[in-house]
Amino acid sequence: MTTTRPVVGRRAIEVLLQAELPKAADRRLVLVDAAYEARGQEAEFGLRVEGRTYWVRVSDQDSVLGITDAWRRHRAEAKPDGSDVLVVTGQVPADQLGWDLRAHALRHHPLAVDRADIVKQLFGAADLDTRMAGERWLLDALLEAEPVDGWPRAGAVLTRDRAVRALIAVRLGLGDTTADTLDLDADTLFTWSRNPAGPARFAALPAAERDGIGAWLALTVGFAAPTLLALAADGRGTDALPLGALASAALSSTAAEAAGFALGTLFGSALDSFDALQPFANAATGVLSRWIAQAEGSGTQRTEARDRVLDVLDRADRLAADARLSPLIGTDRLLPSGYRARLRTLGSLLDGPAAPAEAALRELTGHQLSGLYAESTERARTAVRLVRWMREPLPEVESVAQGVRTHLASSGWADLAVGVLAEGETSRDPAVADAYQRLIGVVRARRTLLDEAFAHRLARWTETACQQAPGGALLIEDVLAQAAAPLARDGGRPLILVLDGMSADIAVQLAGELDRRVWTEVVPKPREGNRATRQAAVSMLPSVTRTSRTSLLCGQPAEGGQDRERAGFGTFWKKRHRGAHLFHKGGFEGPPGHRLAPELLQALATDDIVAVVVNTIDDALADGRESARGRWSPGDIARLPDLLNAARDYGRPVMLVSDHGHVLDRTPRGQQPPPADGAGGARWRTGTPGDGEIAVEGPRVRTPGGRAVLPWREDLRYTPRQAGYHGGASLAEVTVPVITLVPSADRIPSGWTLLPVEGIAPGWWHGGDENAPAAPGPLPATGTVADPTRRQKQKREPQDEGIFMVPGQGTYGERAVQSAPYKAQREFVRLAPADTAVAAVIDALLAAGGKLSPGAVAAAAQAATGKSQRNPERFATVLERLLNIDGYPVLQLVESGRTVQLDKALLAQQFLGDPA
Repeated sequence: MTTTRPVVGRRAIEVLLQAELPKAADRRLVLVDAAYEARGQEAEFGLRVEGRTYWVRVSDQDSVLGITDAWRRHRAEAKPDGSDVLVVTGQVPADQLGWDLRAHALRHHPLAVDRADIVKQLFGAADLDTRMAGERWLLDALLEAEPVDGWPRAGAVLTRDRAVRALIAVRLGLGDTTADTLDLDADTLFTWSRNPAGPARFAALPAAERDGIGAWLALTVGFAAPTLLALAADGRGTDALPLGALASAALSSTAAEAAGFALGTLFGSALDSFDALQPFANAATGVLSRWIAQAEGSGTQRTEARDRVLDVLDRADRLAADARLSPLIGTDRLLPSGYRARLRTLGSLLDGPAAPAEAALRELTGHQLSGLYAESTERARTAVRLVRWMREPLPEVESVAQGVRTHLASSGWADLAVGVLAEGETSRDPAVADAYQRLIGVVRARRTLLDEAFAHRLARWTETACQQAPGGALLIEDVLAQAAAPLARDGGRPLILVLDGMSADIAVQLAGELDRRVWTEVVPKPREGNRATRQAAVSMLPSVTRTSRTSLLCGQPAEGGQDRERAGFGTFWKKRHRGAHLFHKGGFEGPPGHRLAPELLQALATDDIVAVVVNTIDDALADGRESARGRWSPGDIARLPDLLNAARDYGRPVMLVSDHGHVLDRTPRGQQPPPADGAGGARWRTGTPGDGEIAVEGPRVRTPGGRAVLPWREDLRYTPRQAGYHGGASLAEVTVPVITLVPSADRIPSGWTLLPVEGIAPGWWHGGDENAPAAPGPLPATGTVADPTRRQKQKREPQDEGIFMVPGQGTYGERAVQSAPYKAQREFVRLAPADTAVAAVIDALLAAGGKLSPGAVAAAAQAATGKSQRNPERFATVLERLLNIDGYPVLQLVESGRTVQLDKALLAQQFLGDPA
C-alpha cells in the first residue's frame, strides 16, 4: 500500500528547523519525510535560529543515489563554520536509506512533518483545537497564508474559530489578524462584496479552501453566505447585494414563479437551489434596511450612506431591466423603480377624490426609499394636501377681517403648497410633473375665486375703513398698538422684526421652523367658543412699502421713506414713555468680524424698544430668487437667526411682522402685460378698472386723490417682468402676518395665551397623516373654529351631579382622578393642579391619539379651569409626578421635551383597574 507523503513549503521547513536545530546544532543534514512544493528544484535561504544564522539548501530527491549525491556536493561546498544545512525532501522510504547516510542526519532518520504541530508553533499555542486535526485545507492554508509579521499569539489553545478568523483576515481582507474577535455578520460580508478586490481574492483560492471558508461563514453569518461566496467565486461578487434586492422583489411578486425563472438567468450556477434564495434575499434586504436607516439619520456620513444605498439599488434596477424582470416586480417596496411606480400611481389620482390619493400616498410613504427621496415624498404629500383643500367647501368671504384671518390660517397654506409643487418634481418623471402642473392650475383657479370675492369686499370696506372704524379688522397702522405694545407692558422690551414683503405662506414657513423649546408663540385670548389663531392685519392700499411700512412703523396712516419711519417710530413709543431705536437695511449687519452691528447690540442691552427692517424677501422679488425656489427658512433671511438669538440672549420677546405680502410671477416667459394707463407701480394704476381689477377709494388709499385701480388677479402687472410683485388687492398682497413670540412661557402678556402647535396648521394640511400633530378642523365661513375643550364641556353638562359626584362614571380622565391610587399619589405632589385640569388633559391626550405638545396640554387645562398655565413644560413635569406611580411611564415628555405622550394601557392599569 502506497502512502502519499505530505507536501511542504519553505515556511514549514523553517518552523521544523527552528524546533530541531537547537537540539543538534552540529548536524548539517536534515531528512524530511515529505515532498517539497517546488518539485525537482532546489531552494536556498537564510534562517535565524536562537541568535545564529544558518544557510539552508533544500533539495528534493526521489532516490537514494540522488540523496547521496546531494549530501556529497553539500559537504564539498560547505562553509568552515558549519552554518550550512542541507534539507533533503522526497519520497524515499526510511528503510532504504543506509546507516552511512543516516548517521549524518539529524535524529538519524527522516523527520515527520505534522502540520498541526507546525501551526501550533506558528501561533505560539500549546495545544490545538481537536477539530482542526482532520481539516487539512485549514492547516495547509494557515501554513501558506502566514503574514510577513507572523500569526498573532493565540494563547494556550488555538481554537478553530480563532484560526479561521485569522485566515479570513489575511486571505479575504475581512478584519484584522491582531483582533481578539472578528464581528462577522451579513452587513460586514455584503459590504466586503462591494469592493471587487475582496471577491477576486476569494475566487483565486484553492477549491478546498473556498469550500472550507464558505462552510464556516455559513455557520457564522448565516445561510446567505454560500450564495454570496458562490457569486464571488463566479466573478460577480459586486452584484451580490443588488441581486439580493432583486431576489426579495421577485419572491414577493404576484408573479413569483415567472420572476423566479428570470432570476435564474441572473444567478446562474451561483444558485444551488431556489431554497437558498429566501435566506439570501432576507439577509440582503436586512443589510439594505440598516443602510437606509443610516442614510436617513444625521451626521457627516449621511450623504455617503445615501449614495451607497442608491448605487446598489439602481444597479438592481438595471439588472432587472436587462433580464426583463422589471414588469414582474412592479411596485416593489425597496427598488427605486417601485418608488417611481407608486409615485406615478399617486399622480394619476390627483384629479379625483381625496381618499384614493391619500391611499396612494400611504403606499408611497410605505416604500423604504421614501425617506431617501425626501423632497419627492414631501412634494407628493403636498400634492395630496392640495387635493384635500380642493375638496373642502370654498369659504365665503364675509368681511375683510375674516378674509385675511382665513387666508393666514388656511388659503395661505395652499399658496405655500403651490410654491412647493411649482419647484418641480425631482424624479423628473414627466407624467408626475404633468399631474402636478394640472393640480397647480385648478388650485390657482380656486384661489382666484377667493381673491375675487375678497377684492369686492375690500372695495366696499375701504370706502369708510379707518382707525376709528376698522370694521373688525386689525389695521397695519394699529399693529404696534395692539400687538407690540402688550409685549412692552411692565418693562417688556420687544424686538420688532419687519420682514418687508413677507406673505402668509412665508410667515407660516418661518414660524414653523423656529425651535419651540426656545420660543413660545402667543396670541390674544379668543372669545369664548373660539380657538386661538394668529393675528393678520390689513395693509394700506396700494399694498406697497412706501405707504404700508411707514404706516406700520408710525402707528398711523403715513407715507415716506426711512427718515419718516424713524421719526414716526420714535414718536409712537415716546408717547408711551419708552425710548426706541429703528435699524434699516445696512444698519444692523455687523462689520467684518461681527455678526450684528455693535450699535444694534448696544440698543438691545438697554430697556428701549428696538425694531429692525429686513429687506431680503422684498429684494428677492426683483432679483429672481423666488423663481427658482419658493420655500424660505430662517437661514434664508439676512441675519434672522442672529437677530433671534440676540433677542433670546437679552430676554426680549419678538414680533415678526410684514408690511405687505406679494404674488409671484407664474406667467409664461415672453408674455407681456396688457396695455394700462396711469401705471403707478407693478400692481396699481389710475383710471377705470377692467377685467380682474377693482377701484378703491377712501382714507386708507394713499394715492393722489385717494383713489386707485388694483388688480386682484395675480397674472396682471403693469411693469417689466420680475420674480414677484406687490401693490394689488389679492389676499396674498393685502394680508399682513403678525407672529408674536416670547422666550419663556412665563412672559406671556396679560390677555394673551400660548398658541399650541396643534392649533396652527389647517385640518386639511395634515389630514390622515399618522405622525402629524393633531390639527383643528377647517375654518368655517366666520373664521372661527369651536374649541375642542368646549365639546368636552357640552358632554358633561347633562351630568347634574357634576363630574365628581358619580363614582365610576364619566370620561377616562374623570374616572382616573376619582380613583384611589390617584388620590393617594396627589397627597405627595406639591402644588398639584386641579383635578378638573388633570382630567381635561388626559381626555385631550386620548382624543389626539396620545400625543400633544406641552402648549396644547396647557391649553386644555386652561380651557377646563380658566387658569393660565404659563410654563407648559413645568406643568407637564408636575403631571408626570402625579400620574407615574412607582416609575411606570403613564405620561412622559418625549422628543427632547417637545411632546407629551400618554400611555392609555398603563393609565387604565394604574388608575382604572382594567385593560385599556
